[in-house]
Amino acid sequence: MTFNRYAVLGSNSFGGSNFIARALRDGAEVLGISRSPEGSSIFLPYRKSRSVDHFSFIQADINRDLAKIINLIEHFQPQAIVDFAGQSMVAESWADPAQWYETNIVAKVRLHDRLRRYSWLERYVKVSTPEVYGTHDNLLKETWQTNPSTPYAVSHAAIDASLRAFHQQYGFPVILTRFANFYGPGQQLYRIVPRTIIYALSGRKLLLHGGGTSMRAFIYADDVANGIMQALSVGEPGHIYHFSPNQFFTIRDVVEMICDRLDVRPEALIEVVPDRPGKDHAYLMDASCARGKLSWKEETTFEEGVDNTIDWVRSNLEQIISLPQDYVHKP
Repeated sequence: MTFNRYAVLGSNSFGGSNFIARALRDGAEVLGISRSPEGSSIFLPYRKSRSVDHFSFIQADINRDLAKIINLIEHFQPQAIVDFAGQSMVAESWADPAQWYETNIVAKVRLHDRLRRYSWLERYVKVSTPEVYGTHDNLLKETWQTNPSTPYAVSHAAIDASLRAFHQQYGFPVILTRFANFYGPGQQLYRIVPRTIIYALSGRKLLLHGGGTSMRAFIYADDVANGIMQALSVGEPGHIYHFSPNQFFTIRDVVEMICDRLDVRPEALIEVVPDRPGKDHAYLMDASCARGKLSWKEETTFEEGVDNTIDWVRSNLEQIISLPQDYVHKP
C-alpha cells in the first residue's frame, strides 16, 4: 500500500522533520502541524528537499487549537497521519504530570474521536515509546504488558491503550510503533549524542546522570523514517511494531565512543551527578517482528551515525553554540 498525501503531527520534532524529508523524497504532499513555529533550517532536513513546495506548515496547538487542526485535516484529507506530537521528556514530567496527561491523553482522545469518522483516512501511525514497559533487562516483545514508571510513560501507555480500543470498536486504522532512542544530525541539542559532541568541542563539562549506567539502543533518523514507511505500507492496523538495532550501549559507552572520535579524554569531559527520578535502567526491544513482517532493517550503524552527527555539529557549531543547550519546557 502506498500513499501520496500525509499529515504529520509534531512536524517540527526531530523524528517528524526527518519523516517529512523522506515523504517529500518519495513524491508525496505533506501537511505539517506543530505548536511551535518552524525553527532554523539546520534542524529541518525537509527544507533542503527539491520538493519542499509540496509541504505546507501550520502552527497549531492540540490543546488550544483542536478545531483548527480538525478543519485543516478535513480540508487536506490525508490518506495517512503520522503522529509525533505530545509532551516529551521523562524527568520533567514529574514537575506537572497533569500537563502530560492533558496533552498526550485527553487532547489526543478528542482528536481521535473525530478522526475515526473519516472514511478517507486509511492509516494512523502513532510513534510511541518503549518506556511504556518500564525497566527490563530482557528483550521486550510487542506482547509484553505495559508497566510505566513515570508520568511521561503513563501518558503514552494510556493513549496507546485508547487507540487499540478505538481500533477494536470502530476499526480505527491505527498502527503503534515503538522505537529505540532517536539520534542523528539535526537532533535537539539537549539529547545525549549531540550534547556530548557540543560539550566536547566547546570544552564544557558534561553532567552524566547516575554515571551513565543506563542501557539503551540508538536508531538513526533515516532508519526511523524507513520504519514508519514500512509500517504504513505493509503493517496491520491494530498491531504494535518495535524498531531497534540489536546493539545496545550504556550511556557512558556512548559518551566514551564520542570522546574517542573527537580525541577528548572522557575524564576531562564527564562529571558524574545523581540520577534523574524514575529513570528506567534499561528498555531493550526485540525488533524481529518488524524485520520479518515489515522487511525492515537498520541501514546506518551507530558508528556511522555518530560520525554524521559530529560532521553536522562541526558544520554548524557557531550557530549551535548561540542557541539554548538545555530543554526548555513549553506548557
